[in-house]
Amino acid sequence: MNILVTGGAGYIGSHAVRMLLQNKYKVVVYDNLINGHKESLPAEAELVVGDLNGKEKLDKLFKKHKFDAVIHFAAFIEVGESMKNPAKFYRNNVVNTLNLLEAMVNNNIKKIIFSSTAALFGYPNEIPIKEETKKEPVNVYGRTKLIIEQMLSDFDSAYGLKFIALRYFNASGADFGIGEDHNPETHLIPLVLQVALGKRESISIFGTDYPTKDGTCIRDYIHVTDLVDAHMLALNKLLSTNKSDYYNLGNGDGYSVKEIIEIAREITCHKIPAVKSKRRAGDPAVLIADSTKIQKELGWKPKYGLKEIIKSAWEWHKNNPNGFKTKGFNK
Repeated sequence: MNILVTGGAGYIGSHAVRMLLQNKYKVVVYDNLINGHKESLPAEAELVVGDLNGKEKLDKLFKKHKFDAVIHFAAFIEVGESMKNPAKFYRNNVVNTLNLLEAMVNNNIKKIIFSSTAALFGYPNEIPIKEETKKEPVNVYGRTKLIIEQMLSDFDSAYGLKFIALRYFNASGADFGIGEDHNPETHLIPLVLQVALGKRESISIFGTDYPTKDGTCIRDYIHVTDLVDAHMLALNKLLSTNKSDYYNLGNGDGYSVKEIIEIAREITCHKIPAVKSKRRAGDPAVLIADSTKIQKELGWKPKYGLKEIIKSAWEWHKNNPNGFKTKGFNK
């Protein structure tokens, strides 16, 4: 099977590429390397540097490789930036995905796994969050992902393009000798670990007055390996059944910001000073996934808890303090 992975040089994408190769798929990565790292990719994966805004290049790519399916990771993900520059996000996430879907239909490629997000639920009206939970995103990033899900449904109805949308909660951790390397970094666990590495003086806690057990936000964390394992199961289902679907992906357990910091202190043996700050706009108090559906239907079961997640992330950041630019990094 020949699989195209858009955004395959990114954090989750590069882990997925390695698992695809382990499972004997042939992989082509299509990435503009704005946020991705070519160093994260193994030699067996062919890298094509390009942007999804180029329809002619996409068409040539599909004609050359005759893909069996696409896994679509490519997107801008920084929530705060999406509110300051919505045009950038609508163009990159929505318009470029439309280009991709049109190229797929034009070349008779009718299967896609879509990297969606828990952000499309906004302030959820139930916890844990089910697939059917009302979707009212409170930021532009989440709205772009919801629009794409709606596009996929329309392309299924009109053109027979089948999809599975995987809605992530907080992807974390590291595996395959690679890890998380964003610039700027906005995710809690790597930010906390940067304090332990001496790259930051302290970690900010945005809001300590939420209606939670310790006043800080509670989130559901999932190891990146568990996440890409779900992609393999979803891909197998799509290839074998040719039926579209949606799945939420999380551990089903919630941890507060303070709990994350405490566990990181224990693992790193560092004090990790924390500073109380004001709430950020658009931060729900609690986001926890109900992953019952994918566990029942595809047999998926997360293998890693929060301590394993933070331990694996710490090993990556400790050994690669400058990410993929660390001197002597060996992929």
